[in-house]
Amino acid sequence: MAIVKYSKRPASALFCRLPANGLRPVITPSFLRFAARTLALCTALAAPAALAQSMAGGIPLRDGPPATTTLDEPPPEGGWDSLARLLEAAKPGVDTRLAPSPSQITDHIERLINSGRYEEALKLIDARTQASRNLPGTDVQLMFQHARVLGALGRDQEAEAIYTEMTTRFPELPEPWNNLGALYASRGELDRAQDALNMALRVNPNYPAARANLGDLQLMIALRTYRQEAERGVPGMKEKAQDLEKLLKDKSHS
Repeated sequence: MAIVKYSKRPASALFCRLPANGLRPVITPSFLRFAARTLALCTALAAPAALAQSMAGGIPLRDGPPATTTLDEPPPEGGWDSLARLLEAAKPGVDTRLAPSPSQITDHIERLINSGRYEEALKLIDARTQASRNLPGTDVQLMFQHARVLGALGRDQEAEAIYTEMTTRFPELPEPWNNLGALYASRGELDRAQDALNMALRVNPNYPAARANLGDLQLMIALRTYRQEAERGVPGMKEKAQDLEKLLKDKSHS
């Protein structure tokens, strides 16, 4: 609908035509007042109509285009310039992948650890730790993986420090206690290993890894006792120690 514009041409209703006899009509003051009121009334009525038509017949009001992010695809463009940009973006080596989420990173680290690629895992852990240094909270899974990698690389003291910190900060988790027990046992500290595994089972009595480790540990403690008694000359202790050593070796290879 077209927008109505105000016309400057005088309306014929306000002025009389000259009569055929050439006499001019008499314009009285009352007529002038009437004409003024009529003009004002017409103007007042025309203004809202013009406004309404301009809103109805003009461009509809909108909130503007929706916001886009770097994840959205750019709007399609026409012409050779657009084609050139598309070809440029499709060149090999242009990485259009999204950044991995924290869970995806820890899953990848887990695969590296399980495949024995400890140095690669450690580099990724260090990079992730540095990137999230100023973020709130703690990535417990990443912290646990850090200790595991350090232990696998023979950096036992660093691994022990992380596990010990986790037992203090996250006492509801049995895994740090279990791994501390395994770390102590590997160093021959059987009593400390037993205490750590018992703590893991106190947190979770049905934790299978701790129960299995505690069973193996009890065999190691028995072996230590048999050896000590064999050194004292107790009959039969040497043979028992040898049998138990063989059993433990078979378990380690199974």
